[in-house]
Amino acid sequence: MEELTLTTPSLLFSAVSLIMLAYTNRFISYAQLVRNLAQDYEREPSDELKAQISNLRKRLYLIRLMQVLGIVSLFLCVVTMFMVYIGMHTIAVYIFGLGMFSLISSLGVSIQEITISVKALEIRLNKIERKGK
Repeated sequence: MEELTLTTPSLLFSAVSLIMLAYTNRFISYAQLVRNLAQDYEREPSDELKAQISNLRKRLYLIRLMQVLGIVSLFLCVVTMFMVYIGMHTIAVYIFGLGMFSLISSLGVSIQEITISVKALEIRLNKIERKGK
């Protein structure tokens, strides 16, 4: 196995940063959607709005998990770089592996969240189609 250098974990910085930016943007758009749905629900409560709010709650929890796992991944990459810097290469390899696992987990949760989002949009589109007929 090739020796881990400072270059390898540092390459993940840009990738993880972009992923975190995407996660944050999703969170912000969901937060705005929650505010709008809450106002709509206060004006005219309905089972559909209640279901949408429940769905958004699940998605927000998933985004939080995605963000936490992404931050853990970034943190472990920094720790890896420090371990390489002080010459603790064996420990650095294991920490880097944990960081990669955390990033993979974050991406897996992202797939789950996207799946839920698509289902919610399909329900909405079906309702629009039914009104149009």
